[in-house]
Amino acid sequence: MTDSPSKSDDRARHGEDRARRTVGWVVLLGGIVGALLSIAVGDGWRTSLFDEWQRIAPRTIASDKVAVVLIDSLSLETVGPWPWPRIYLQELTDRIGSQHPKAIGFDMIFGEPDALGPGNFVSLYPEMPVELADRIKALPTMDQAFAVAIGTAPVVLARSASADARIDPDQVLLDPVVAGTPPPDVLRTRYLLASIPELDDQAFAHGMIDGQPDSDGIVRRVPLTVIGGKRPMAGMAVELARLGDGAEQMAWRGGSLQIGRRLVAADSAGRMIFKMGEPPPGFIFSAANILAGNVPRNAFAGKVVIIGLAAQGTPDIVTTPLDTEVFGVLVQAQAVDAILHDAWLARPAWLVMAEWGAAILLVLIAVVAGGSRRYWLLPVGAGLVAALWLGSLAAFDRANLLFDPVRPSLIGFASAIAMGVTLYLMARADRARLAAALTEQRVAAAEQEGELNAARRIQQGMVPGAERLAGLDPRAEIGAVLRPAKSVGGDFYDALMIGPDKLLFVIGDVTGKGVPAALYMALSKALSKSVLSRVSGDLGVAVAGLNRELMAEADDEMGVTVLAGVLDCATGELAMVNAGHENPLVVRADGTVESLPMRGGPPFCVVDFPYPEEGAKLASGDTLVLITDGATEAQDASQALLGLEGVVHALQSEGAMPATMRAADLADRIRAYEAGTEPSDDLTIVTLRYCAG
Repeated sequence: MTDSPSKSDDRARHGEDRARRTVGWVVLLGGIVGALLSIAVGDGWRTSLFDEWQRIAPRTIASDKVAVVLIDSLSLETVGPWPWPRIYLQELTDRIGSQHPKAIGFDMIFGEPDALGPGNFVSLYPEMPVELADRIKALPTMDQAFAVAIGTAPVVLARSASADARIDPDQVLLDPVVAGTPPPDVLRTRYLLASIPELDDQAFAHGMIDGQPDSDGIVRRVPLTVIGGKRPMAGMAVELARLGDGAEQMAWRGGSLQIGRRLVAADSAGRMIFKMGEPPPGFIFSAANILAGNVPRNAFAGKVVIIGLAAQGTPDIVTTPLDTEVFGVLVQAQAVDAILHDAWLARPAWLVMAEWGAAILLVLIAVVAGGSRRYWLLPVGAGLVAALWLGSLAAFDRANLLFDPVRPSLIGFASAIAMGVTLYLMARADRARLAAALTEQRVAAAEQEGELNAARRIQQGMVPGAERLAGLDPRAEIGAVLRPAKSVGGDFYDALMIGPDKLLFVIGDVTGKGVPAALYMALSKALSKSVLSRVSGDLGVAVAGLNRELMAEADDEMGVTVLAGVLDCATGELAMVNAGHENPLVVRADGTVESLPMRGGPPFCVVDFPYPEEGAKLASGDTLVLITDGATEAQDASQALLGLEGVVHALQSEGAMPATMRAADLADRIRAYEAGTEPSDDLTIVTLRYCAG
């Protein structure tokens, strides 16, 4: 013969399944909302986050491969205001070139002939004899001298996109050639701005200097390629890096630019984002010191040298994640150095998939935690989120990868919020249904006063009296009060020794109708004593077994809330299990009152449940106070509930007193609060004062 599940079991399981499905769908909906929100705001948050990583973990820049020459305020004081006569630029180029650098890049465009050419000089003196004027006009120009210097050294001159009809990109000398197909959103220009042909044609190579800031005005990347007309043209930084690395060719491979052995990652606009840092000593030189011969002989040997403007008032000042004002030439120099040291930042497709995978995992954790009430998974999810943020910083610092933890965190947070709101609303609905059911039961029970009187007599005869409680153990002083209401019955309590030092105590509240409720209270009390008195291990296992035995005897309308515990009279250690009952209170020896929060489980006869054993400890002089809901639900004439706060206040007002007196005094205070009204429920109070020294 096999046992068949009861209707209450079926309803409970059906309700749990429906609740689990509801929580799951709502959590998934929350995850979808979070995903849409992350897509809408992801770029802005992601950029701000990676800027913060730049500030937290800036790159350590070396001075072994790149050097910067600044035409700074000292240079202008020494030579004169900008623009300089080209003879000084020729001398600057010759002095740097004499040290055999890998390349010399000018981060500027010489778009006009030298203002101090012989022809311009003669025009300033119309009274000059014709013969002398002709002889002066025949002299070489400073542009010619500068062109010779450019043609002698490995100079890279700058070009730039232009909206004006200056130069047709398809007509200029193209060096180097950029093979392959650039990304789709690469900057395109119909016209170029370049140095005068006399200089531009002599350059060893050319590079585009069209690095524009992002929409927020911050420069984070430089272009690897710009398409002029129909031809891809190398950016200044990448061309200087190619020469510095000795690579012969450049070619686009998918979304990355191959430079020799290096495959530099780029965004859809063909730009490289890179790690920035602070220039070290020996990285920056003043042009004035070079012209004066005040630099080491090997300061530029084997390096890429970039020459740019850095005097006050020059327009080439930009904002980076690290500095609000920095000269543009230093950004170009850092970009070159980043390429030569493999310090560009990448966000490959597999990393984006990992972000979505982490988001899905967080959603699944929320689904399982909410649907199965395994709330211990929530700290696991929080730990995973923390790991994502730490991993993002580590990936940035150690592997130059841009992993975005904002997206999975936002999706996981949205899922958790959806789960929490759903569980809260479901719990409110459950409490409302339970309250309505209890009210209905009480009203029906009032019509059967005779049956309740019989139930109360059974109840009063079964609970232990003061003499029996006093004789249990001298280390535990016990007081108990059970005061039935006129309309409802069903409370019980018990206490007994189950070992030399183990004191078992239990308090319960039976719900139901009429005489069956009173009889079921008697059964509950008898089974509680029988089952729990045999406890030798985990109290939660014994309580779960008691629940199963009571479920086998209960009908659909029966329910019992129980709080059971075992006090170790030698140590004061408490082991307690709460099945839908009021949490215990403790009056400390110093008079303070606190509630012991318990996770607990549902009342008996609702569902088979693995009740957890929960621990606490009493110090000598501490009093454990157990109550039924007749205390917290006591109402005055205005139907205001006493509540847990009222019970705590009453205990605080009592001061120090024996446990027997405290139980009676607290019951008197609660009934006094109900003066003029009919008690809404039975009132049961058990006080246990630990007296071991």
